[in-house]
Amino acid sequence: MSVRPTALVTGCSSGIGRAAALRLHGAGLRVYATARRPETLEALAERGMRTLALDVTDPESARAAVETVTAEHGAVDILVNNAGYGLSGTFEETPLDRVRDQFETNVFGLVGLTQLVLPGMRERRRGTVVNVSSIFGRYAAPGGGYYHASKHAVEALSDALRLEVAGFGIRVSLVEPGPVRTPWGQTFMDHLPTGREDSPYRRFHERTAQYYDAIYNGTRKTLAGTFAIEAEQVAAAIERAALARRPRARYPVGFLAAGTFALRRLVPDSVFDNAFIRRQFPVP
Repeated sequence: MSVRPTALVTGCSSGIGRAAALRLHGAGLRVYATARRPETLEALAERGMRTLALDVTDPESARAAVETVTAEHGAVDILVNNAGYGLSGTFEETPLDRVRDQFETNVFGLVGLTQLVLPGMRERRRGTVVNVSSIFGRYAAPGGGYYHASKHAVEALSDALRLEVAGFGIRVSLVEPGPVRTPWGQTFMDHLPTGREDSPYRRFHERTAQYYDAIYNGTRKTLAGTFAIEAEQVAAAIERAALARRPRARYPVGFLAAGTFALRRLVPDSVFDNAFIRRQFPVP
């Protein structure tokens, strides 16, 4: 890898993406910070980063961003796929167009951008892809099935890609945070469904809103709220994955990630469902 590697980071308008861009910039990398609205990146530009408009759901936008980096520095050395959002809603009631939108951003956008950077990495026989997943890439909870399915997809794709490109000197890692105190949480809450008046899930939607309000606004004590982490902790894991000579396949971040993954491995589904999921999450 060159003396000063070039990193392309998506979703840098706030939260994890912004923290990751700052962290990699502080480590001496040449950082291209991107977001759908480039005006949200002015503070990062003032810190000396190159900023670009990049909407991962727009193939031309993604191609233009990669072509810019390639023209200026030969190739992308490190890609951090962070852009994404969380869709909440029950399996039965969520419209399919919203499900498609979720996968367009969280899965197909990530795939398309990664496909664009891989040829340059292969030619150089070096490169690193860091995909930001979630604890919900390993299990799922009521009301989040479609968001969690998108993260399950990212995990499976990352596992396959890691094996496919290892022979070309390309490393692939997943970063799996638990709940993070960022504007993402408030955006998620702003889009929680309320359910129709006659919805059989109406009370569940109300309890779900109260649950996430407790996590992100501290209205009452919860396990997830108690052990919620900061964006800087996730950014530190992204930096480790990006710069390690032999990065791990997965970087769980926070007590909840490590603890629940261990529990998931050790107990059968029925115990995990009843002893953890039903006790910690609202259930219809």
